Amino acid sequence: MNQEIFNVYLMPGMAANPSIFEYIQLPEDQFKIHWLDWMIPEKDESLQQYAQRMCLRIDQPNVVLLGVSFGGILVQEMAKYITLKKLIVVSSIKHKYELPKHLQLLKITKAYKILPTQLVSNIDALSKFAFGETVKKRIELYKRYLSVSDKRYLDWAIKQVVCWEQESPNPEAVYIHGEKDIVFPDSCGGNCIVVKGGTHIMIINKFKWFNENLPYIILNEPLK
Repeated sequence: MNQEIFNVYLMPGMAANPSIFEYIQLPEDQFKIHWLDWMIPEKDESLQQYAQRMCLRIDQPNVVLLGVSFGGILVQEMAKYITLKKLIVVSSIKHKYELPKHLQLLKITKAYKILPTQLVSNIDALSKFAFGETVKKRIELYKRYLSVSDKRYLDWAIKQVVCWEQESPNPEAVYIHGEKDIVFPDSCGGNCIVVKGGTHIMIINKFKWFNENLPYIILNEPLK
């Protein structure tokens, strides 16, 4: 009798390409990994409409869907339109009240409309603001993993994060957050698996934790 293979779809964070998952490896006799990547949004497209379009890229029923950061917000919206085996949200927020205060202020003032997102299209230009080794290393990560530099996408994505209206956590989701995440510092509370020492990019630098524990999370078994 053949063992069931679980299809695992991975959605990267804002502007990131799916190579952020290059170190994620699951037992091939149980899991098949699929990378999702960002589409350029259509004019005036809502997050809900975008989520429905992204769902069309999933070819199997009852898949595992994992999203990181803004990708974690997106997969929570996608879960409203398709039946999943498991929904996993990493380094993200469970609802709009976990959004940091400075991002909530962007929504109130609508200042997200005037952010200079065109700068992101030239990461080298940002490197002059890098002071210290840690920041320089971060710039190298940006160069390697951030590839979606279309201004229309960036403007749209920032608006969707700031204006996300989810009121409460998805009770079916598994939320995983790093205790040292400074992008979303208020997301470790409630029903959440907290990764010791994990930062906002822990899908990259804590990949061993994910490789070890994702099979147990997907199969509803106790973590090691």
